[in-house]
Amino acid sequence: MPFIDSSDAKIHYALEGAPGKPVLVLSNSLGTDLSMWDSQIPEFTKSFRLLRYDTRGHGKSSVTPGDYSAEQLANDVRALADALKLDRFHFCGLSMGGMTGMWLATNTPERLSKLIISSAAAKFGTLEMWTKRIDAIRRRGMKPAAAATIERWFTPAFRGQNPSTVANIHGILESTNLEGYISNCAAVRDFDFRDQLGKITAPTLVISGAHDPSTTPADGRFLADRIPGARYIELKGAHLCNIEDAGAFSNAVVDFLNS
Repeated sequence: MPFIDSSDAKIHYALEGAPGKPVLVLSNSLGTDLSMWDSQIPEFTKSFRLLRYDTRGHGKSSVTPGDYSAEQLANDVRALADALKLDRFHFCGLSMGGMTGMWLATNTPERLSKLIISSAAAKFGTLEMWTKRIDAIRRRGMKPAAAATIERWFTPAFRGQNPSTVANIHGILESTNLEGYISNCAAVRDFDFRDQLGKITAPTLVISGAHDPSTTPADGRFLADRIPGARYIELKGAHLCNIEDAGAFSNAVVDFLNS
């Protein structure tokens, strides 16, 4: 089980695919782990060497104390890349992972080849919304939060037709460390990139789920309109469109990175 040290944390990762291929880093959403990308692995490993990791506070990575920040999460990615001697890489992040990608693209453009931002926003919700969510989780724990979140992450039709897939993601979310989840909530709460999107120079693809109530297509179009030269596509499904519309997601990413 491989880990690297990133300042005060151990970051769990998986490196797959043939050496020599272009590297694609995959970054998970709030409340999941690196397994959220399982549907993409067969297609992505045909063209890329894949680096997946558990964001700090998630999965098998360390849960360190205090509120996290986008810069801190991005520095974990840089530590991974440095430790594995990966000078340049493509980056694909969903939701919180997209936030991390935006920070990397703006602050370390020399490391990024191309960027995919999925199910994300330049600003995620309001301070009031995040304050209520954090307070509720502290009082009631992850179980009620997981049940409500799953309804936003997948459409009713997908939940009805794919109960085992949904149950697996539900279980991951429910078992996420409470303090780690709250610390990452703080990073998302404090993120506001509305005035910095124009600084992104990496070729960028923005992906939205057509039925995503959390980071809506309007949020995705806002990103694409303000990132120079960005492409925009909408897929079927809600927030975790990489799972709900897995084939289309994989094809869109591969086509973009190989273009």
